Amino acid sequence: MNILYVDDDAPSRALVRDMLATRGLSMAEAADARTGLKLIADGNFDLILMDLRMPDINGLTAIRQLRAAGGRGARIPVIVVTADLSQGVKELCQGAGAVAFVEKPIFLDKLFQAITIASRAASAPRRE
Repeated sequence: MNILYVDDDAPSRALVRDMLATRGLSMAEAADARTGLKLIADGNFDLILMDLRMPDINGLTAIRQLRAAGGRGARIPVIVVTADLSQGVKELCQGAGAVAFVEKPIFLDKLFQAITIASRAASAPRRE
């Protein structure tokens, strides 16, 4: 599974990298949404983990841009990973095209529960 984690917080990326390694998974990283979107356009990812609060382009805008661009990138499952627990944020993320939501601080079981949800979403037949 090719995973990309987009988050401006290096300690969060390191934590998730270590969590994924416990299950034999690795990830590519981007420290901002603009770089993440470029990596997605140039790469072959199966799953995207996306922080919401980042400088320049926030995660919600990045998800919307990804979905609007069409192509393969528009179909990659996105899991939002964020400390933003404000009212309605989960619904906004879902409306933008995220398939799961993980709250920070990140716990191993919650992360892999979200990855399972995203994997099911990726394998479900698409309605056109």
